[in-house]
Amino acid sequence: MTVSNEIKKVVVAYSGGLDTSIILSWIKERYNCEVIACCVDVGQGKELKGLDEKAKKTGASKAYIIDAKKEFVTDYIYPAIKANALYENRYYLGTSLARPVIAEKIADIVKEEKADAVCHGATGKGNDQVRFELAFKALIPNVKIIAPWREWEIRSREDAIEYAKKRNIPVPVTKAKPYSSDANLWHVSYEGGILEDLSKEYDELMFNMTVSPEKAPDKPTYVNISFEKGIPVAVNGKELQPVELITKLNETAGTNGIGRIDIVENRLVGMKSRGVYESPAAVILYAAHEELESVSLDRDTLHFKQTLSSKYAEIAYYGLWFSPLREALDAFINETQKYVTGTVKLKLYKGNITPSARNAKYSLYSEKLATFEKDEIYNHKDAEGFINLWGLPTKVQSMLRKNK
Repeated sequence: MTVSNEIKKVVVAYSGGLDTSIILSWIKERYNCEVIACCVDVGQGKELKGLDEKAKKTGASKAYIIDAKKEFVTDYIYPAIKANALYENRYYLGTSLARPVIAEKIADIVKEEKADAVCHGATGKGNDQVRFELAFKALIPNVKIIAPWREWEIRSREDAIEYAKKRNIPVPVTKAKPYSSDANLWHVSYEGGILEDLSKEYDELMFNMTVSPEKAPDKPTYVNISFEKGIPVAVNGKELQPVELITKLNETAGTNGIGRIDIVENRLVGMKSRGVYESPAAVILYAAHEELESVSLDRDTLHFKQTLSSKYAEIAYYGLWFSPLREALDAFINETQKYVTGTVKLKLYKGNITPSARNAKYSLYSEKLATFEKDEIYNHKDAEGFINLWGLPTKVQSMLRKNK
């Protein structure tokens, strides 16, 4: 393949993992151009230590480490909570929500550096290639996108490890432990290796954020989560900043064995894939938010919003975050959240969550109306006329078709 001389500078979405570690070297060899590494911090933690130095040693002329944790929470996680967005009713979108904020920050560096191309390390089998590239098309539409997994001769993790060894590139993966892991504030995901065999259970030593339910405390933990207009703002009465709040709930839920998910999901590219996830804060925040909505939203709005939750999750999962449809859905969802203010008390016990109290500022629940005791609001006789009118189509259909 002929390499274009127009590419003088490439910004690489860099994580320091196996793929992006060898990509820095490969880009220089393949395109004979300047390479800039850009790592966006969405809560990877220890993975960021020494990353800028490592990038420069493996081919980058410059390395950016950008802290985007707060924006990740406020601009991506909070909208997902308000939408109750779950892909296939189980996946809390930890990777799906992180990719657009990473792409957004990388696009800013591309503009600042006046780069000719942007590069990502997503494979040709996964969803991330779609998420990155659709975001880049929306944010920097005239910049060339390079996807090494669709160009190079490397076809497996083993090939990539061999490539790194030949060039003395240190990587955090070995042939003995080849499964892939992605960590951020919202989750840790695990794929590949032994997990590709659906008949085998995951390794308990694999987890970072949670203990097993068997090892969780023998006494329940109670946690109060407060919301304002659908956004979590306080834990146990203490107001917390966005990153601090997620971190606190990850610890609380993880200690109680909450947040592990083992699923076979349908990837956008058409195949089924097993993923094991840790999402402790996500699980209890969704649970609390749904409970608060149950007493704050009227029936029709709540039911219609529930039909949109899966669509919102699909949009995030399919890489369409920067789309008019997502913005339109946000407008509707934000309107529904005007009255979702209050506190929900949850009981956490060995992997289980039980709502124990709901206190909504704009509650639509009336104890006087709901009671089975005598009340002055509800007239039981009214139900007869309602049922007659509600059931009229059913009655007429039955009468006329029976006559025929």
